[in-house]
Amino acid sequence: MDHEDTLRRYRDSIDNIDAALVFMLAERFKITQAVGEFKAVSALPPADPAREERQIERLRQLARDAKLDPDFTEKFLRFIIDEVIRHHQQIRDAG
Repeated sequence: MDHEDTLRRYRDSIDNIDAALVFMLAERFKITQAVGEFKAVSALPPADPAREERQIERLRQLARDAKLDPDFTEKFLRFIIDEVIRHHQQIRDAG
C-alpha cells in the first residue's frame, strides 16, 4: 500500500467520524429544542448554571479517561451550551 492509499483511508475515516458528529449534534439539538419548549411553557429559566457545571465536570472527567484534553472538551461543550441557551431564550421570547 502506498502513501496515497494510506492517507485516503485515514481521511475516509475522518470523514465518517465528522458525519457521525454532525448527526449526533443534530439529534442533541432536537432534544434540547424540546427542552426549551418545555421550559418556556413551564416558566423555567433558559439556563441552569448548576447543571451546566455538573455536566462540564462530568465531561472533563470523561475526556481525561479518554486521553482527550479536558480544556478542549470544556470549550467544545461551552460552545454547545451557549448555543442551546440562545435557542431557549429565543423560544421563550417568541412565546
